[in-house]
Amino acid sequence: MSLIQNIRSLWKLSQAGQIARRYFVTNGFDGALTMLGILLGFYTGGDTSLRIVINACLGAAIALGISGFTSAYLSETEERKKELKELEESLVSPLEESDYGRASQITPWVIAAVNGLSPFLISLFIIMPLWLDKIGVAMPLGPLETGIGFSFLTILFLGIFLGRISGTFWLWSGLRAVLIGLATAGIIFLISSNS
Repeated sequence: MSLIQNIRSLWKLSQAGQIARRYFVTNGFDGALTMLGILLGFYTGGDTSLRIVINACLGAAIALGISGFTSAYLSETEERKKELKELEESLVSPLEESDYGRASQITPWVIAAVNGLSPFLISLFIIMPLWLDKIGVAMPLGPLETGIGFSFLTILFLGIFLGRISGTFWLWSGLRAVLIGLATAGIIFLISSNS
């Protein structure tokens, strides 16, 4: 069996694809809403240096990435160990060197990478207009407003992706995700206007 076939076999055996897909959407959504919240906080707060906004967003993106990676790795490792141990007890046979045992060792790393990279990369995408503006590329709506627009665009696409996976009407799924973003924005505006 070739290396590619072996990886595919382990991937199917571990069901990592389904789990990674859920983690991608869940943590990607966390990243998008977090960036939306930070950008709206700065937007409603008045004049702030673009450098400070970028640093705050980048700090949050790094924290989300590290948190996503470590939490998924730790929880998935323990879950996989538990499953492997229960299966070994049922079969009265060690499985560490089996395909299932190898899949149990690889899966936490794959899921952790997806769980950590999705909010980090999505956050970087959302704050890209701020970086572009900082290096002299003019944004038609201004850097904060464009970043907020990128947040909503990302939320829409994550909702559409969920709709495609579940087989529901993709547009409704996307709009439902945007409604969550709008509700978040509404709460932020309400709180900032009363503070």
